[in-house]
Amino acid sequence: MSETLYLTEQLLTRASLTPADLGCQDLIAERLTPLGFTCETMVSGPADFRVTNLWAIRRAALADAKTLVFAGHTDVVPTGPLNEWHSAPFAPTHRDGKLFGRGASDMKTSLAAFVVAIEDFLRSTPEPQLNIALLLTSDEEGPANDGTVVVCKALQARGEKLDYCIVGEPTSVERTGDMIKNGRRGSLSGKLTVRGLQGHIAYPHMAKNPIHLVAPAMAELVTIQWDEGNAFFPPTTWQISNFHAGTGAGNVIPGSAVIDFNFRFSTESTVSSLQQRLKAVLDAHQLEYSLDWVVGGLPFLTTPGTLVDAVCQAILRETGLQTQLSTTGGTSDGRFIAQICPQVIELGPPNATIHQINEYVNVADIEPLKNIYQRVLENLNRQATA
Repeated sequence: MSETLYLTEQLLTRASLTPADLGCQDLIAERLTPLGFTCETMVSGPADFRVTNLWAIRRAALADAKTLVFAGHTDVVPTGPLNEWHSAPFAPTHRDGKLFGRGASDMKTSLAAFVVAIEDFLRSTPEPQLNIALLLTSDEEGPANDGTVVVCKALQARGEKLDYCIVGEPTSVERTGDMIKNGRRGSLSGKLTVRGLQGHIAYPHMAKNPIHLVAPAMAELVTIQWDEGNAFFPPTTWQISNFHAGTGAGNVIPGSAVIDFNFRFSTESTVSSLQQRLKAVLDAHQLEYSLDWVVGGLPFLTTPGTLVDAVCQAILRETGLQTQLSTTGGTSDGRFIAQICPQVIELGPPNATIHQINEYVNVADIEPLKNIYQRVLENLNRQATA
């Protein structure tokens, strides 16, 4: 059994459902400390939702050395019905070349690969010209209010400079390394409440139906092209997720309608521009309304350059694959790190079974992932000494 597989299995035995960490970060810190890492635990959140975060860094002797951060999360999503699992979700199990367990692909394999890649790199390069850090949280799969964002704010307040970051999210499709994320779309959610006047359905002239009032505006919003995207992002999309109205009675015109919606937006749009354009449509239809907004994350993009090149070269050398750059998918903690780090990419194992019953990772994908991370360290260190 490889060291990476061994550590992956150790992590998988811990039922670290958000926000629980259950010693995952301690296990990692125990392996990093003898390598010269300073490990700091940051606990955040209310008493009934305590989040564990780890910031670990090994500084090079070079005063102005650049910093590479490996980032990820130790928490996992709930298992779902246990009787639908073919083996216990927190008992790592091998079948047909696959390692089964909750968190196998999202993302405890990546965490183990981070650690062993660093160990192997420092064994061959004991005095690198590169600062190496880990940023881990137990609040990525949950609200994400007390996880990576808290650490990033603390680091920013200290003046800690980050140069490169690899987030271990499962980004691959068929084989490890066939796709990486060099950015993510932003997420802007809204709750629109349109007010009418409740009344008897047989006397519509004595009421104002908010569903009828808002329908033309909804039809217009559906047809708007918010932007055209760019070379890295598809066009921004707007989608309704829920529409609530009515009292439950069949003879009552409701007094209000509530519409939940979301923008997944590219770097061609901003939060304020989307808010203003949507509000202009509602105003044009002379609606009486209120809006509540939640910014789930801003878009970020790392264009080809030092980090992307180092990662692409590492993947090519290890697997022979020409990796595909992509910005598809949902949000990740990369959205927080990108606010303090100019180059952020996501790279991890195939994501076909993430959050599913019988989640697994192919054992054949584990060691190549560790080797890719190690090669990235070598590539960036080589550049630092050039």
